[in-house]
Amino acid sequence: MKILLLHQYFLEEGDSGGSRWNEMTKNWSDAGHEVTVVAGMVHANGSEKRPEYKGKHFVVKQQGKVTVHRTHVSESYNKGFAGRLWGYFSFMFSSLWAGLFKAKGKYDVIVVTSPPLFVGASGYLISKIKRIPMIFEIRDLWPESAIDTGILTNKFVIKIAYAFEKFIYKKAALINVLTPAFYTTLRDKKNIAESKLLMIPNAADFSLSEEVMKDFDRSNFRFQNGLSNHFVITYVGAHGVANHLEQILETAKLLKDTNVLFLLIGQGMEKERLKKMAYDQNIANVRFIDAVPKQDVFKYILASEMGASVLKRVDTFKTVYSNKTFDYFSCKIPILMAIDGVSRELVEKAQAGTYVEPENSAEFNRVIRNYLAHPELLNQQGENGYQYAKKNFDRQVLAEKYLEHIKNLIHN
Repeated sequence: MKILLLHQYFLEEGDSGGSRWNEMTKNWSDAGHEVTVVAGMVHANGSEKRPEYKGKHFVVKQQGKVTVHRTHVSESYNKGFAGRLWGYFSFMFSSLWAGLFKAKGKYDVIVVTSPPLFVGASGYLISKIKRIPMIFEIRDLWPESAIDTGILTNKFVIKIAYAFEKFIYKKAALINVLTPAFYTTLRDKKNIAESKLLMIPNAADFSLSEEVMKDFDRSNFRFQNGLSNHFVITYVGAHGVANHLEQILETAKLLKDTNVLFLLIGQGMEKERLKKMAYDQNIANVRFIDAVPKQDVFKYILASEMGASVLKRVDTFKTVYSNKTFDYFSCKIPILMAIDGVSRELVEKAQAGTYVEPENSAEFNRVIRNYLAHPELLNQQGENGYQYAKKNFDRQVLAEKYLEHIKNLIHN
C-alpha cells in the first residue's frame, strides 16, 4: 500500500518527544509499504526552524525508508496564543501545497493526526482532490483541552473550532482515538457512529528500550551524570501550560531533606519561567535537562527509580494517555501518575505505580516518602508495568492492527 501521513510534529531523527508515528511508519515501511509523511519544520516544543530549514518552505528528506516532506511553519509558533494559532494555520497551508504538489503520485489512503485540529482541512482537501479515503486520528481532544487549560478563550474562535471539528468528523472515513475515554466521548457526546470509530492507543516501543538495555551500564551512567546516591524521579516531555510542572517544583521543596532528585527533560514555552522559579526559590533538587535523542531518553529513564506523568488538573485530561507513561513501562520503572481518569486506571490496573492527585504537592510528598521507606516496591511495580504493556501495548502489534483497518477500508 501507499500511505500518506499528515503530522505537523513528526519527529526528526534524534529528536525527543512523542515518537508514536516515527515508530508506526517504520513498522509499516519495514513490512513493505510505501510511506510518505508531510510534516512541519518547527518542533512541537521549539520556537524556530532548524538551521537547515532557514529561508526554505519545502525540504524533502529520507528517514530510513520513509520519505518526509518538511514544510513551512511560522516561527511565531511559541510566542503566545496568536503566534501558536498562526503556526497552525501556516502548516495547514504549506501541508496542503506539499500534499498536492510535492508528495506526487497515487496514494491508497491519507492519515491525518491531530492536534492541531486545523490540519484536518488540508487533509480533507487532499483526500478530495486525490480521491482517497481519509483516516482522522485524535491524539488529544481539541478544542476541549485548549479551553480547559485557558489557552483558548475567544468565544468566536471556540465556536469556529467546534464547527470545524464536526465537519472533519463527518468527512473522515474512519476516526482513530487513542483512549477508551475518547471513544466514549465521540460515540456518546459527539454522536459518531461506532462503525466509524477505532482505537489504536499509544504504546511502548520495546525494540528501542531493549536495544538500550543490552549494553547499558546503569551505575556508570549514574556516576557520570551526577546521579549516584540520589533517588531519581524523571519527567520526560513538554514544559508547557498543560503540564503544570510547578507541582514538581513545589514537591521538591517538601523533599529537600531527602536524597530525591527530579530530572525534568524536554523543552516548552514554560521552561525558562520554571528555571527562574527554581533559581529564585533555591530549589536545588530539581535539574533541568534540554531535550535529548530518544535513545538517550531511555538511558535517563533506566537510570531512574521512578518516572512521573503529570498534567494540569482539568477534566479533559482525564481522557488522555500520556506518551511518557509507555516509555516508563518499557524501562521497568514504576510511575507517579498525576493524571486522573483513564491514565490513573491504566497504572492501577497494571499495578505499576501510584496515583497522585494533580497539583497536590503534599500528596506527592507523602507517596514519594512511602517509596523511600519501601524500596522493594520499585522492582515489583516496574516489572508489573513492563509485563502489562508487553501484553497490551506493544507498538509493533498495534501497528499491524492499524494496517489491517487501513486494508479493510481500502478494499471495502
